[in-house]
Amino acid sequence: MNTLSRFTERLPLLPGRPFLRYGATLGLCVFALWLRWALDGAFPPGYPFLTFFPAVILSSFLFGPRPGVLAAVVCGIFAWYVFIPPRMTFGTDGGTATAMLFYLGVVTVDIWLVHLMQAANARLNTAREEVRLLAEERGQLADRAELLFQEMQHRVGNNLQMVGAVLSLQMRTLSEPTARKALSDAAARLQVIGNIQRQLYRQDGQLVPLDRFLTEVSGKIMASSARPGITCHVDAEPGIILRPDSAVPVALIVSEAIANALEHGFTGRPAGRIALCVARRDAAIVLSVEDDGIGLPLSLDPASTESIGLRISRVLSQQLGAEMKLESRESGACMTLNLPLSRLAEPSQEGL
Repeated sequence: MNTLSRFTERLPLLPGRPFLRYGATLGLCVFALWLRWALDGAFPPGYPFLTFFPAVILSSFLFGPRPGVLAAVVCGIFAWYVFIPPRMTFGTDGGTATAMLFYLGVVTVDIWLVHLMQAANARLNTAREEVRLLAEERGQLADRAELLFQEMQHRVGNNLQMVGAVLSLQMRTLSEPTARKALSDAAARLQVIGNIQRQLYRQDGQLVPLDRFLTEVSGKIMASSARPGITCHVDAEPGIILRPDSAVPVALIVSEAIANALEHGFTGRPAGRIALCVARRDAAIVLSVEDDGIGLPLSLDPASTESIGLRISRVLSQQLGAEMKLESRESGACMTLNLPLSRLAEPSQEGL
């Protein structure tokens, strides 16, 4: 906002100091009288009000309509007495009356137009201030909503991890190996879901792109695996963002694939590599988890296995409308998930 705009917003000036307002108005009237007297010889006859119109307009503009009315009266008296023939008298002939009526009409229009302009400017300033306050309020509400959202994300993640911790404690009281393993796997999955819930959204409430999301999820799994010799490399096409109801199942499927590779793919091997790739291909998003381990057992049938992890992955992929394949490669095993493009987030969802 420039200096002129700031000045016009303050008009009329001196609202709480009437003596100064009316005193300045009288000063403008006297100055107009002096200027008209000084230039009297330069004007032909018939211009008695020439310097008084600006004084009336300036008084109305700077100090408001009432000082403008005062200026109109004082300047009219000056012009009538000093400059309308016969000079130094208040003439009352027809010409004088016509001139004074003309003057009265002009200054009335001037004062009214200036008043309308300042009233519109005052309404504009009020509206601008309301908009500013509303913007500040919305900004505060947005900050509060962001804080509450982050708190909710942490609470959900903490609650899931707390349940996982309770299951881990319960597991220690059991002696039967199958039951202990079932509770251990359930606790681990709850821990994974809790981590996923924390990392699904950024701090500003927007969904995290899949490349960053899977990097964080896989990093958590690898950090908790206690297998420092095995690395996980993520090669994901940037900018892919899944819908919230798709991101969690996809992350769980990836987590199960990485966990299976860590548990079964590197038996007897201290080192290895897991590659996680994501890319758009044709009408699908192709996600693969490949390891360079010992590969799948020849007796394993992925479609009928009793493995809880694989069964969970199959159910989740069916819910997503995706196609999941698990197969051996020349070196190791590979899980491939073909996601339909309908699982991508809409633009309106990316800013949730």
